[in-house]
Amino acid sequence: MRYVKLPKENTYEFLERLKNFGKLYAPVKISEKFYDFREIDDVRKVEFNYVRTIMPPKKFFFAPREKMFEFSISKGEYREVIPEVEPFVLFGVHSCDIYGLKILDSVYLDEYPDKYYKVRREKSIIIGISCMPDEYCFCNLLRTDFEHDGFDLFLHELPDGWLVRIGTPTGHRIVDKNIKLFTEVTQEDICNFREFERKRAQAFKYHEEWDNIHYLLELEMEHPLWEKEAEKCLACGICSTVCPTCRCYEVQDVVNLDGDTGYRERRWDSCKFRSHGLVAGGHNFRPTKKDRFINRYLCKMSFHWKLGINFCVGCGRCTAFCPAGIDFVKNIRTIVGLEELSCPPKLSEEIPKKGFAYAKNIRGEDI
Repeated sequence: MRYVKLPKENTYEFLERLKNFGKLYAPVKISEKFYDFREIDDVRKVEFNYVRTIMPPKKFFFAPREKMFEFSISKGEYREVIPEVEPFVLFGVHSCDIYGLKILDSVYLDEYPDKYYKVRREKSIIIGISCMPDEYCFCNLLRTDFEHDGFDLFLHELPDGWLVRIGTPTGHRIVDKNIKLFTEVTQEDICNFREFERKRAQAFKYHEEWDNIHYLLELEMEHPLWEKEAEKCLACGICSTVCPTCRCYEVQDVVNLDGDTGYRERRWDSCKFRSHGLVAGGHNFRPTKKDRFINRYLCKMSFHWKLGINFCVGCGRCTAFCPAGIDFVKNIRTIVGLEELSCPPKLSEEIPKKGFAYAKNIRGEDI
């Protein structure tokens, strides 16, 4: 792998020149606490020291809602609607989110390539950036805290700039066309890089072994925590929306007023929705919130054999943005015996349903 250094004084010039390779998107501060990837006009608005964006990079490749094809019933024909995508640069992607994109790639590109996803992925340039974890981060437990590939360039923070790893031929072209902005990496830079990685490793809240998590979850299907936490869950689907690796969608045919023409669209779905497990005949594979709650944990902790990681990348979004205050990591640690369960052994079945038990999710479905 090739390494170069980007001095701090050249950072904004580098960002400005990235626009020559496509539309530039990067993390910006959108409120007092929150960040998100947005199109960049003024490069000085780019945030380098953010922890997480509200939405993961998947929104650029797997659209929340998109038209798939148009049809005519009388003519018995349809026309695919493949999006026209301009080249774009996604700057400031953290390691866990790059792993998230690799998981999506394995779903949407490997065996049966998804045309809509593929055309966006082929037009993208990914530039990663290092970060310091907060109390919600646990990517170190899932071995997604340091990315080895899946990026064109990756910037690691130094006291006076950035150590840049070049990961692809596209990355080489970007550096070579702007070579005057870069310098050689010195021994001092290497020492600073090593020190940053040491501090970063120590900054994580938890340091333990999680290789057997999925199996322990399967063995504890009757753990009292499932019922306790499922009762708190609003079934709103936010955890799936902000997850870098959730990729479920549903399709719907929309018929125009003429009753003849229309289109098919797909939109993000969530295993937290009651309709997700509903099939023809009215049977539901996961009829209760508890069933759906357990399913999400088993899904995220499933092992991706090809990549050698779990389907959860440890970004912490599901906990940070949960309106019910459900702590994903704490629940896992409780179920596998790393934390005490702070509730009665079993919730009473006599407790009447009230409050949010009669709420509806973002689609208006009963939960």
